Amino acid sequence: MSSGDGDLRELGIFLMARRAELDPLQVGLPETGVPRRVAGLRREEVAQLAAISPDYYTRVEQGRMRASVPVLESIARALRLTDDQHAYLFGLAGRPQAPPRDGHEHRTVSPHTRRLLDQLTESPAVVLSDTMDVLAWNRLAAAFLTDFDRVPEKDRNYVWLLFNDPALRALYDDWETGARACVAYLRMHTTAHPRDARLRALLSRMGSHSDFQQWWQAREVAVQSTGNKVFHHPSAGTLTLDWDTLTSSTAPDQHIVVWTPVPGSLSEQRLHHLAVGVAARAPESPRPAQP
Repeated sequence: MSSGDGDLRELGIFLMARRAELDPLQVGLPETGVPRRVAGLRREEVAQLAAISPDYYTRVEQGRMRASVPVLESIARALRLTDDQHAYLFGLAGRPQAPPRDGHEHRTVSPHTRRLLDQLTESPAVVLSDTMDVLAWNRLAAAFLTDFDRVPEKDRNYVWLLFNDPALRALYDDWETGARACVAYLRMHTTAHPRDARLRALLSRMGSHSDFQQWWQAREVAVQSTGNKVFHHPSAGTLTLDWDTLTSSTAPDQHIVVWTPVPGSLSEQRLHHLAVGVAARAPESPRPAQP
């Protein structure tokens, strides 16, 4: 975990992971003919591409020096970091590119956001925190994904459920891709929540999952805000749904995720039938208040 001043040790591990992914020819370096003992670029090659001394880069990667913003920019370009990886690098270096966060998530979902969820009767929708805690959901999300009301509050995290809820895991046509994306998203936000006790507890509990540990150690970081997934629902059948993420303007660490089908598609028909069934059961089974 990082601190408010960054995490130089983690930054070094992240840099090593990124340079190991690059081929010298990919970044324009000539082939020397000398066998390489490790995959990827050498430290001196990264330094050459970043136009800094090998000693300077070595000290940065070993966590012995806090690099300046221009040097971080040069290293990011040398390693061809994505926008998400670039932001993560700066967070680890304790040099955020956006106004500093207070380190605390907004866990109370506003009444108007709850009304919005409830009015989305034809689309599953949930509110997730930066660290993927499930803060609120609508009836169709409970019927489509999992019954969040029956999940203990300490387990109500999408990453935890994706690895530990057999029904949710079976719902995904390509579970591995979805799970890896969630791990990368979670990793992306660790620098913003360094003292989050819930996050630390979650990471500790996930230690028993070898897949999670492998993907977590890979230091992949990404923030996807839209995409497409294929699901196999036990009663609705196979559905292909687009998903979009809407961030709250009043609570920027709360994100509404909505799944929608293409209009006129078979998936729209099947999701509609599921929604009709949910609406029919609603008067008989009042929905408990969410936390």
